[in-house]
Amino acid sequence: MTEHLPYAATTLSSAYAGIDRLPVSLLLDNVRSLYNVGAFFRSADAAGLDHLYLCGYTGHPPSREIAKTALGAEAAVAWSRCADPRGLLERLATDGVELAAIETSVRAVDLFDWEPRFPLCVLFGNEVEGLRSELLERCDTHVRLPMLGVKHSLNVATAGGVVAYELLRKYRHRLGA
Repeated sequence: MTEHLPYAATTLSSAYAGIDRLPVSLLLDNVRSLYNVGAFFRSADAAGLDHLYLCGYTGHPPSREIAKTALGAEAAVAWSRCADPRGLLERLATDGVELAAIETSVRAVDLFDWEPRFPLCVLFGNEVEGLRSELLERCDTHVRLPMLGVKHSLNVATAGGVVAYELLRKYRHRLGA
């Protein structure tokens, strides 16, 4: 009979020993699907992200739909509501936080070429419309995910997971692990 250890106990190496929390927060603006919000909570917990800002009409806990996909991560990840994120972005910028929009735009850099500054706040927008122009204009960086197929976008929560883990990889590399 095989004994099963918790996943973290069996797979985490010393390469992650110096990472208590990833100095990355995510800002979700007008994300309409509560299931997507729950998936963001789950990815944020898994990658050790610092905070989720739920802005505009983005849903928030408690919610049956969020809980269904978050699987308890909504209780483990720090989060706050913010009806209008413009003031929050100004405060973060004043504190030296890089603001990065995940959005295909003329000035966007490829996710894998991007050299982020930490601490960092990454913005994700509505599933159909993307980020509002006033938020895009406030961001220091626009980042695009490489899309090799016929579709030119991913589900917003899927994109969030990809970005979170690429940032974890880059942060770990920066620490020399």
